[in-house]
Amino acid sequence: MDSNISINNNRLWESLMEMAKIGPGIAGGNNRQTLTSDDGLGRNLLHKWCNEAGMEMKVDQLGSMFFKRKGEQNDLLPVVIGSHLDTQPTGGKYDGVLGVLAGVEIIKTLNDLDIITKRPIMLVNWTNEEGCRFPPSLMASSSYAGLCDVGEILKTKDSEGLIFEDELSKIGWKGSEKVGAQKMHCYFELHIEQGPILENEQIDVGIVTHGQGLKWLEIELNGIEQHTGTTPMNVRKDAGLAMALIIQEVNDIAKNNLPNVVGSVGHIEITPNSRNVIPGKTIFTVDFRSHILEKLNKMEKELQVFVKNICKKMEIKFSIKQIAGFDPITFDENCVNLVRKAAEKFGYSNRNIISGAGHDACAINSVVPSAMIMCPCVNGISHNEAEEIKKEWAFSSTNVLMHAVIEAAS
Repeated sequence: MDSNISINNNRLWESLMEMAKIGPGIAGGNNRQTLTSDDGLGRNLLHKWCNEAGMEMKVDQLGSMFFKRKGEQNDLLPVVIGSHLDTQPTGGKYDGVLGVLAGVEIIKTLNDLDIITKRPIMLVNWTNEEGCRFPPSLMASSSYAGLCDVGEILKTKDSEGLIFEDELSKIGWKGSEKVGAQKMHCYFELHIEQGPILENEQIDVGIVTHGQGLKWLEIELNGIEQHTGTTPMNVRKDAGLAMALIIQEVNDIAKNNLPNVVGSVGHIEITPNSRNVIPGKTIFTVDFRSHILEKLNKMEKELQVFVKNICKKMEIKFSIKQIAGFDPITFDENCVNLVRKAAEKFGYSNRNIISGAGHDACAINSVVPSAMIMCPCVNGISHNEAEEIKKEWAFSSTNVLMHAVIEAAS
């Protein structure tokens, strides 16, 4: 394929800005959480664009949208481009969205040039990648890969007690296709890096070779609610203090296991959350990540020991359960090589990179040969309304995606 064949970057950028108008945030980003009315509007716009591009759509039971462009041999399994449109509550305009709309632009470019690939090409918008409203993250892609039970997913509740299946039906995107019915030849995902490495090193394209494994642990601590002014310090059973000590330990465990690990606490609930009541109950989530399985398991074990000891000392009851997780992954060598070949064809600077975040490709790779492409992002900021990329970065990374997909579909 001639390396002069490129996407229409103005059209791609305009589509990104048009999608960003749906579910605007308060500081220039987006709040288009999964299964909200704005998620429904975003899906409607994607459907409109794909329909105009001549693609056929099917929707599965979890609302994932599959758009197919016919190939010369339409009975062959498709080469798939995928990502997600849902965002964090204070999300940016590009996380996930770039990968989906890059796929739309690639199809439009192929249409413009009358290029028909041997294999069909499919675009997927996965439901609920973020997991901020309905945990866990990677919900639909993990279900596709057989890692989650579809029936249980449909019964999942958000923090307000609203049920996943009801909310999906409410926005009009509950499909009839069985999850996993849309078979794939191979899978490619373009995503912003969500970190500073590529920009700092002035690299055009990141070629993802591995993805970090992760463990999400939910810890519940139960002490005794008591008056803050009348309860002596030496008799308190303070679930808030125990949580604070555990949070510090999470940070220390990660630092002590460097390099190639991270650890943090993201979600916290305190009961009764009153100014003059010692917390009687806390629930919080621990996030450990590494692309080295031994380190991932070691960090979890160290935390388990610490929590047991500190709660025994403070007379706090506790429970720990894993609410999400997957082992580190190695992306498919052949697919990765197609990405590398495409980057080199254009003369784009590139480097191998490990994905620090979980992505739909991480789940799909367990059942379908997969690869990822990373686009730099300004200052490495993501999951933040200040998230930003440069127009030329979108251009180069989408060109690489297009040529890798064309080669795989030939």
